[in-house]
Amino acid sequence: MASKVTPAVMRKGFHVLGVAIRAEKAVFAAATLSSALYGVMTVGSAWALGWATENVVLPAFAKGDVAAGTLVSGALLILGVALLKALGVAGRRFFAGVMQYRMQARSRREVTRQYLRLPLAWHHRHPTGQLLSNASSDAEAAWAPLAPLPMAVGVVVMLVTAAVALVFTDPVLALVGFLIFPAIAVLNLIYQRRLSPLATRAQQLRAEVSEIAHESFDGALVVKTLGREDEETARFQARAEELRDANIAVGRVRGLFDPMLEALPTLGVLAVLIVGAWRLESGAVSSGVLIQVAYLFTLLAFPIRALGWVLAELPRAVVGYERVQAVLTATGSMEYGTATLPGTLPARLEVRDLDYGYDGFPVLRGVGFEAEPGRTLALVGPTGSGKSTLTQTLVRLVDPAAGAVLVDGVDLRDVARGGVSGAVALVPQQTFLFDDTVRGNVTLGLPVGDEDVWAALRLAQADGFVSALPSGLDTKVGERGTTLSGGQRQRLALARALVRRPRLLILDDATSSVDPQVEARILYGLRDAAQASTVLVVAYRMATIALADEVVYLEHGSVVDRGSHQELLVRCEGYRNLVTAYEREEAEREALGAEEEEEVNA
Repeated sequence: MASKVTPAVMRKGFHVLGVAIRAEKAVFAAATLSSALYGVMTVGSAWALGWATENVVLPAFAKGDVAAGTLVSGALLILGVALLKALGVAGRRFFAGVMQYRMQARSRREVTRQYLRLPLAWHHRHPTGQLLSNASSDAEAAWAPLAPLPMAVGVVVMLVTAAVALVFTDPVLALVGFLIFPAIAVLNLIYQRRLSPLATRAQQLRAEVSEIAHESFDGALVVKTLGREDEETARFQARAEELRDANIAVGRVRGLFDPMLEALPTLGVLAVLIVGAWRLESGAVSSGVLIQVAYLFTLLAFPIRALGWVLAELPRAVVGYERVQAVLTATGSMEYGTATLPGTLPARLEVRDLDYGYDGFPVLRGVGFEAEPGRTLALVGPTGSGKSTLTQTLVRLVDPAAGAVLVDGVDLRDVARGGVSGAVALVPQQTFLFDDTVRGNVTLGLPVGDEDVWAALRLAQADGFVSALPSGLDTKVGERGTTLSGGQRQRLALARALVRRPRLLILDDATSSVDPQVEARILYGLRDAAQASTVLVVAYRMATIALADEVVYLEHGSVVDRGSHQELLVRCEGYRNLVTAYEREEAEREALGAEEEEEVNA
């Protein structure tokens, strides 16, 4: 992507502006009319000052007196022009802001909706920092030129009006003005060509600094526990210093060109006064005309810069717009059908010859099994056997490369948008809670009463500790639920799923931080609940697995064996070694804890 104001960037930039204008026609029209009013009144203020000089100031000096009517007329003329000019400024800024912020909000909504539509596999390929940048700084940069755009349009109207006024007032002084305007335009163009690549680089570095900061904060536990504070600080410092240097480079260019851009109009006024004085002495122009032209030049100096502001923002806008469009046009979105999963009874799950992989690396191979309605099925396998990936396909976070997942005989790919989440719930291995109340984290906006919330909490064995919280359901749990223990967070996440009364409930090692006795009560409660579900649980503990009606054992992404817990203990060596090893580890941990407790008590 070229960062200078090349013809290609100009074309793309004007395309971005065209998108905004077409989207907000009425607002842009109001902003443009207000800016045009400002432009015309800017020229009008010079004319009004010239009229007042000719008819009020000079007669007052010449005669020592001026008619009251003439004085009032001059004052009203200047005041009226000033009020209209102020109205134009207020309207221009207001409607330009409305247009800009509406487009930014629209882009952020579109990007966020697209994030939700895109499958999990697409998110795996894009870092969180980049996604945050797309929805924030890129959306902001894409529509940054909209703020000075109406003013630039008003400047065009102003220049045309000023040119006509100058020609009709005095062609010779107009010629002086026409020489100054191209000089300002050329200097502005050189300024923007120097500034644009530096500003674009600063924008990119700003996004990189944000990404590093997000990564460091998100991984604060790893950073602190492994003593990586100095390394992370150095990594952040290096990029922050690059950003500092980039911003200083932008400041240097501005410091060089701003005085020159301010000086040129002043030189123009000086040239007009020199030529005008000669014209005044020869009687070719009056004093009022000279004041009018000179004052007009002083007013035009600043607004002309608005054209440069638009040009300066175009490269950054093109970069931001294209990054946003890359998300909106991503091809990873899922297709949906029209089928539904109605009913309230437990669902039947069927997995047929399912394959899935990441970037060509196979994770699941020909996986197939069934779970009958109302039954509990345990999914067991060593680390890396594909259990969590399989649970993601069961709730259609990702689609299999081959095979199918059927609920009540319906392929999940044929279900309408939102239909899967209405019948199937997943409690993932990594529990996430929002910085909200207990009630807000359980309902997540679902219109259910507190009675249903408490029923879900009881089923998740969470009602006891929630009742003991300072404000009960209204207690804030902090960011990511930091005020709660790991087991408490898992039980709230389970209640969040249960309050939706799923027909198929999938627990991906979702009770690993819960006491085994509490876990057993949860599973027994799920089986005996009035609103029963078919339950698939990814489990390691033998006590948990023994509660299941059937066990599916995976190795290397394939189903090796299935049957009851006792059957697999007898005939499947891999299964037996896995679950007994976990039980030995649990027993050793409990024994070590008991020894430490005895030493403390002694």
